[in-house]
Amino acid sequence: MLRNIGVRAAGVICAGAIILLGSGCGASDEPSWKSFDGAANVKSFPVPKEANRAEQTKGSGDLDYVRYALPGLKEEESLPEPYLEEIESWGWKEKKEEQKGSSLVFEKGKNIVHLTVHDDFLIITVPTPLKKDIQGLESKK
Repeated sequence: MLRNIGVRAAGVICAGAIILLGSGCGASDEPSWKSFDGAANVKSFPVPKEANRAEQTKGSGDLDYVRYALPGLKEEESLPEPYLEEIESWGWKEKKEEQKGSSLVFEKGKNIVHLTVHDDFLIITVPTPLKKDIQGLESKK
């Protein structure tokens, strides 16, 4: 009888360990939307810390952009509310009248940022003339 209790206890412990390990291994690739850094091209615009910079232009042509890989992001879904709230808390206002599909436009004073959402990545774009103005303002902080 004591032996049966030991076998059952061992079975329960093994089952619990499998469940705990399985839930950790199956963790979501979705971003947490809890911590943010300034974008590489616009330090005053938040980007999730989990985003990895994949590509960047440095003012060539009319656009300055940074592409961030962010697994779990979906173009057909709207941006999560915590991210939109964070953008607003950094002083940026969404210009809904200029929104086109998965491209959002944000304004802070005279500064404009375009945020384009794709599956598993996002792009932060600043028109080059505005980029120079933003850098000048940020250096005065």
